Amino acid sequence: MAIIQKKHMEENSKAHAIVFPYPYQGHVTPMINLSLKLAHTGFTITFVQTEYIHHSISKSTNTDDDDHFDMFSEAKKSGLDIRYATISDGFPMEFDRDVNFDEFWQTMFRDFPDRVGDIVERTIKADEEESSNYNYLLIADTVYSWPAIIAKKYNMVNVSLWTEPAIAFSINYHLDLLHRNGHFPYKGNCDSDITYIPGVESISTKDLMSYIRDPDIVPMLIQVLIKGFEQVKAADFILCNTVQELEPETMSILNQKHPTYAIGPINFYSDFTKISMAKSLWSESDCTHWLNSKPCGSVLYISFGSVAQSNKHEIRELAHGLLLSRVYFIWVLRHDIVGPNESDILPVGFEDLTKDRGLIVPWCNQNMVLSNSATGGFLTHCGWNSVLESMWHGVPMICYPFLVDQPTNRKLVVDDWKIGINLCDGGQVTREEVVKKIKIFTMGEKSIQMKQEIKKVSHNLHDSLDEDGSSQRNFDQFVDDLKAKLYLRRKDGKKIIP
Repeated sequence: MAIIQKKHMEENSKAHAIVFPYPYQGHVTPMINLSLKLAHTGFTITFVQTEYIHHSISKSTNTDDDDHFDMFSEAKKSGLDIRYATISDGFPMEFDRDVNFDEFWQTMFRDFPDRVGDIVERTIKADEEESSNYNYLLIADTVYSWPAIIAKKYNMVNVSLWTEPAIAFSINYHLDLLHRNGHFPYKGNCDSDITYIPGVESISTKDLMSYIRDPDIVPMLIQVLIKGFEQVKAADFILCNTVQELEPETMSILNQKHPTYAIGPINFYSDFTKISMAKSLWSESDCTHWLNSKPCGSVLYISFGSVAQSNKHEIRELAHGLLLSRVYFIWVLRHDIVGPNESDILPVGFEDLTKDRGLIVPWCNQNMVLSNSATGGFLTHCGWNSVLESMWHGVPMICYPFLVDQPTNRKLVVDDWKIGINLCDGGQVTREEVVKKIKIFTMGEKSIQMKQEIKKVSHNLHDSLDEDGSSQRNFDQFVDDLKAKLYLRRKDGKKIIP
C-alpha cells in the first residue's frame, strides 16, 4: 500500500472529487463538511449544487447577487481548492418540489443523469485544457440512481455517502430479504420482530422506515430508494455518517460486503470551524439573547426539521401541552409545517399566554441552540442530523418521528441507547401526553438516567473525531485506500472521456 501511494505521489498527479449532494438540507450539510474535510487533505473539489438549492442558500443569506454567490468563498480564501458549480434540476424556481414530489423525481430519474454527465465531462475537459494532471473520483449521495453509471462511463472511482445511520443502510440494502419474508411491504395487523437482517440483531416492524411499512404513501420514494441501493452495490467505497462505537455490529457486517467507513459525525469536523459558511436553506433567527436570559437546562427546544409535516390538530395539542406544562421553550415552526397554504395553526392567544416562557421562530441555527447551557431537552422528529447534533451537545430527546428513517432512529435513541423517551406511545399526540412526558423528562429517575447515558454517548462522539479516535482513523484509512485506488485506476490507462 505504501509503495503504491509513493508512486502515486511521484506521478505528481492530484485527486479531483466531483461532488453531488442530494437536494435536501439534511443531505447538503454533511456533503459540504465532507468536501471541506477532503479539501483539507489536499483534494481538489468541484461541488455541484442544484440551482434551486443554490438559490435557497443565497436567499437565506440576503445575498443580492445570486448569480455570483459562492458558498465556498471563505474556504477558498483559506487556501482550499474548492470549485463551485450549479446544475439545473429541470424545474423553475417557483415549482414546489415537496408538494409535487412524484413529478419532481420522475423528471430527476429521466433527465438529471444526462446533466450530471455533461458537467462531469466539462469539468474533466477544462482540466485537460489547463494541462492539469488529475485522478478523478465521483462522490454522490447513496440515494441517487445514477452514480455507478456515471463513474463507469468516465472511469472515475465511485464513492457513496450515506447520511443516515448504518442500521438504515443495512435495512435498505436487504430489501430483498424483507420482501422474501413478507415484511416489504408489511401487511401485518400487529407488530413482529425481525431477526434475519445482517448486522441488525432485532428490529420491530413498527421501527422500519415509513416507506417500507407503507410504500403507497409516497410511491415515488420507494422507487428512489430501490434504484439508489441497486447502484450502491457497484460503489468502490461507502462512507457512513455514524460512529463505530454506536453501531459496531452493523458496521462490521457492512464491511464484509463493501469497503465501508464510519466517519461520523460529519457535522462536527473541526478542521474548518473558523471558516464562515452559509449552509442553511432558510434565514436563521438568533435565539442567543433569549436563551441567555433563562436558567441552565431549563429550555425545551422543539423542531421537526426541514421536511416533515404535521397537522393542525397535533400542533395545537402540542401547544396546549406546552402551555399546561409551563416549561420554557423555543419552537421552530416552519411556514409549511402543516402544508403550504395553512395559517393560524396555533390556538388563539397562545403566543400572548406564553410570551414570557416561549420563543417561536421560523428557523434557527440548531447547533447554537443545542450548545447553549440553557437548553435542557430536544423535542425532535428524529432526523439523523438532529439526533447527531443532540448527542454531540449532550441534550436528551423527546422523540416524535414522522417519516422515512425517523422511526428507525427513534429505536436507536430510546430503545438501544436510552438517551430519549417517546412523545406518545401510540396513537395521536394529546395535550395530556405532552404534559406527562415533559414531567418525566425534566424530573425523576428516568431524567437522571437519560442525562447520564447521553454524557457517555456525547463523549463517544467527541472522542471519535480526536486524532486517535475511530472516525478520524477510519477517515485517514479511507483517504489512503482511495489514493491507492486512484493510482491503480490511472495506471490502467483507460480513456476518461469516451
